[in-house]
Amino acid sequence: MMHFIRQLTSLLVVFTFSFSTIAAQISQQQIEQFKNLPKSQQQALAQSMGVDLNTVMGQIAGSNQQTQLSSTPITPRPIAENEIVEQEDVTVFENDTELFKPLTRFGMDVFANAPSTFTPTMDIAIPKHYILGVGDQLSIQIYGKENAEYILPITREGNILIPDVGPVKVVGLAFGEMKKFLAEKIQQRIIGVNAVVSLAELRSMRIFVLGDAYKPGPYVLSSLSSVTHAIFAAGGVSDIGSLRNIEVKRAGKVVQIVDLYDLLIRGDSSDDILLQSGDVVFIPTQSESVSILGEVRRPAIYELKAGDDFNQIIEMAGGLLPSAYPQSTMVERYNQHSLRNIINIDLTDSKARKQLLKSGDYIRVLESSGMYEQSITVIGAVTRPGKYQWQQGLKVADLLPSLDSHILPSADLSYGLIVRQKDKARNIKVLQFNLANALNKSIANPTDNLILLPNDKLLIFANVTKQMDEKVSLDQLAFTQEQLFAKERQQAKNLHKEKLFWKKYGGSSSQYTGTDQIEEAERLANQSLVQMTNGSLDSEIDIREMGLFSRPRLLAPVLRKLRQQGASGQPIQLIEVDGQVKFPGVYPLAKNAKVSDLLAAAGGVKESAYLARAEVTRNTLTLEGATKISLDVDLGLALKGDKNFDIALQSKDRLNVHKIPAWSENHVVELRGEFVFPGKYTIRRGETLADLVNKAGGLTKYAHPDASVFTRTKLKALEKQNLIKLAGDLRIEMASKSLSDQGMSTSYDDAQKLLADITDLEPVGRLVINLPSLMASNSYEVLLEGGDVLYVPTKKNSINVIGQVQVGSSHLYNNAMSTEDYIAQSGGIKKRADEERIYVISASGSINMLEESNWFSGAADSALKPGDTIVVPLDAEYMSDLTLWSTATQIIYNSAVAIAAISGI
Repeated sequence: MMHFIRQLTSLLVVFTFSFSTIAAQISQQQIEQFKNLPKSQQQALAQSMGVDLNTVMGQIAGSNQQTQLSSTPITPRPIAENEIVEQEDVTVFENDTELFKPLTRFGMDVFANAPSTFTPTMDIAIPKHYILGVGDQLSIQIYGKENAEYILPITREGNILIPDVGPVKVVGLAFGEMKKFLAEKIQQRIIGVNAVVSLAELRSMRIFVLGDAYKPGPYVLSSLSSVTHAIFAAGGVSDIGSLRNIEVKRAGKVVQIVDLYDLLIRGDSSDDILLQSGDVVFIPTQSESVSILGEVRRPAIYELKAGDDFNQIIEMAGGLLPSAYPQSTMVERYNQHSLRNIINIDLTDSKARKQLLKSGDYIRVLESSGMYEQSITVIGAVTRPGKYQWQQGLKVADLLPSLDSHILPSADLSYGLIVRQKDKARNIKVLQFNLANALNKSIANPTDNLILLPNDKLLIFANVTKQMDEKVSLDQLAFTQEQLFAKERQQAKNLHKEKLFWKKYGGSSSQYTGTDQIEEAERLANQSLVQMTNGSLDSEIDIREMGLFSRPRLLAPVLRKLRQQGASGQPIQLIEVDGQVKFPGVYPLAKNAKVSDLLAAAGGVKESAYLARAEVTRNTLTLEGATKISLDVDLGLALKGDKNFDIALQSKDRLNVHKIPAWSENHVVELRGEFVFPGKYTIRRGETLADLVNKAGGLTKYAHPDASVFTRTKLKALEKQNLIKLAGDLRIEMASKSLSDQGMSTSYDDAQKLLADITDLEPVGRLVINLPSLMASNSYEVLLEGGDVLYVPTKKNSINVIGQVQVGSSHLYNNAMSTEDYIAQSGGIKKRADEERIYVISASGSINMLEESNWFSGAADSALKPGDTIVVPLDAEYMSDLTLWSTATQIIYNSAVAIAAISGI
C-alpha cells in the first residue's frame, strides 16, 4: 500500500504530463484504488499536493480512452479488514446491486435442493387408491385356528399364490379393494382364521421426463412416485420450461395437466397424480410471463395463463405490503411498435384489477411516502425519542410527564422549541418554552405548558457545546437510545478509520476535518428533522466533537428552513446573540420572543457577563433605505422581567453581551525542574516570565538556565501546521524527483522514512529564550499566557553529536576540545555527510552554523557550551538534491533535542 501511495503522489503532481509517462510508473489497479477512495480522502490528498482534484480525475478519465494498460479485466483485490479503503459516501444508483437486483422466476428455487433418491420409505401408509401391479409383494398374516405369515409377489400373470387357498388374481385392484378381497377369500377357504394384508415391497417403474426439463430422459422410480417426483428426478425445470402447463401422457393421450403454482402457492396437490409405468411427463416451453417488484411480498417473474389479470398476479406475489402505494402502480408494457409505454393502474379499483395482463408487462408497486399523519415528533435529550400519537388538547406535560423517567440528565431544562407548520406550503414557525416550568406541577396552568398540534416537532436540547461532557457516559446514553445512536456510533468509527489513514500514510486528520468544517455546517443544514428522528443523519463528525443533541446539530435544519422562508415583505425569523453567553450563535425568532428568551436560548449568561449594559443592534427600514440602530439594555432588569428592558425582538436583531471590564480568567503557567518552588501558578494580566521565576523563589544552584525550554500552546498549533505544510511540500518534491530521476530509488526510501518521522513528530511549541538575560536585565520581557510551561533542567556537562557520524554519542565537555575533536571522538563523519553545513543546536535552542574561519581555526572553540548538540547533516546530493531535506532534518533534530531536554526533567 505504501508503494501505491508513492505512485499516487506522483500521479497527483504530474497530472499535466502525457499519460504515456505516467503509465510507466502507475498501474491501472493503483488508479482504481485511488478512484475507490472516499471523496474526502481524494480531496485531502489533492489539497496536500497542491493540485486540483477535478483536473486529476479528468486526466484519469481521459487516459482510459488513450491507453490500455491491461488487456484483461482487472479483478479487485480483497481488502483487509483493517485497511482504510472505503466506498464514496454517495449513492450511485447505477451500481446499486440491491436496487437493480435482477428478478428470478418464481418456483425455480424449489428444485435447487432436490433429494438424491425418491424411493418412498415403507413406514408410511399406502394410499387406498394405489393400483397393484406386477412386481409388488404382499404380506399376509393368518391368525386364529392356524397361524402363518407369507410374503407373496405378484406374478407376471397378475396372481399371487396363497398356500391352502390357491392362485388369486389381484393385479389392477386398488390397495383398499385388494385388502378386503383377500381377507374374505382366505376366510372362505380356511375356517376359523382371520387375515391381515399389507404391502411388503413396492415395484419399480420406468417413466419418461421430456421437454424443457433440466435433464430430460427415462427414469426408474418407485410405483408411489408422482409427477413432482419425476420432475425432481430430472433436476427440475430448465430456465425456459413451463411450471403451469406440465402434461402427463399415458398411452399417447393427455391424462392430466399439472399447474405447479397450485402446489407452490396454495398447497393444492390434487393434480399431482401417481404415475404408472410408461407414463410421459412432458414440460413445454413457457409462453407468457410478467414481472412484478416493489412493495409486494414475493417479487419475481411469474408465468401467465390465459385470462390472468391483476388480481391473479397480486395473489401470486403474496399480496401487497402495508407500505405499498397501490393507487399509482406503474406498468411498463410493449405496444404494437415494440416500444414501451407507461400505464398507471389503481389497484384499489376493482375494475382496474380485472384488466388482463400481457406478456412482458413490468409491474412496479411503489412505496408510500412514509409521512405521518397527526403525530408528534420528540427529538433530542429524552429517553424515548420518536413519534407519538396526537390527541385533542395534548400538552407538553402530557407527552413528557416526568423529568426523571422521560428526560436525560444532560437536558437543558430552560430551553425547548416546538417547530410547527403554519400553512399548507409547509412553512414553519417556532414556539419557545421552559421545560422545567412546563413540568412544574406546583404551577397552576403554566404558560410554558403549550398545547400541541398535529405534526409538531418537540426539540429538547442537551447542555453541551461542541465538546461532549466527559462525565456523561456514551454507553449510558446508548442504553436508553440504542436505535437512535446506532448510526452515530458507526459514523464515529468511520472517522476513526479516517484518522488512521492519515496517520499511516503521512499527514494529519486535520486535513480532513479542517477542509470540511465549512461544508459540515451545510451538510447539517440539509438534514431534515425526520432524518434526525429516524437516526439517518448524514454526518461524519465525531460524537464527542459535536455533541449528540447540541444546539448546532438540532437547530441546523430549522435555521435552514427559516432562511428559505425569507422573502420580500417576509423577514427572516432569525436572531443572534454573541459575547458572554454560554452558547453564542444564531437562533430562531420564536413567537413573542424577548431578550430574556434569547438569553435562555443561549444557555444563560456567563460569570463574566456585564449585566448593567448590553447592546441590541436592529435593522430599520426608512424611505431612504435600511439603517442600523443600537438599543442599550440592562440585562439584570431584563432577566427580572422589567418590560422597559426586556424588549420584544425583531427579525435579525443581534444581542451583544459585554464582558466585565478588566475581567480575567484563571490562567495557569507551570514551572518544572530546578526551581526552588516548582509547580503551577496562576498569573495575573501583564505578568512576565522574570516575575514568575522570582515568585517561585528563583533557581536552585543545580539549575542550567542556558538549557531552559519554554513552550507555548499557540506555538504548538502553529508548529503542527508548519509540519503538515512541510510534509506536503516534501511529498510534491519527492514525486517530481521520482518521475524526472529514474535513479533515486535508493534515496527515495530514506525520504519516505523522513516523511514518516515528520508525520509522527509531536510539536513542542518551543520559544527560544535566553533565561539568564531575562533575569539579569529589563532589556526585553516575555509576557506570560495561559498554558505556558518553563523547563529548567539540571546542569549537564556533556556535548552531543548526532547525524551522519559513525556513532552518535555524548561526550564530556572539555573547553579545550573543538567541534572537530568531538566529531572525531564519534568515529568521524560518514561518506554521505555534508561537511559544509555542520551546525550546532545550543542548549537554549538557537542554531549556529559552523564556519571554517571561526570554528575550526581554534579561535572560537569556547563558543561550545555544556548541553550543546553538534549535528552533521546528510549531503543533499545523496537525496537527488531534495531542497527541503535539510529543512526537514533540522526540524526533526531540533525537536528531538527539545524533547530530550524536557524528558530529562
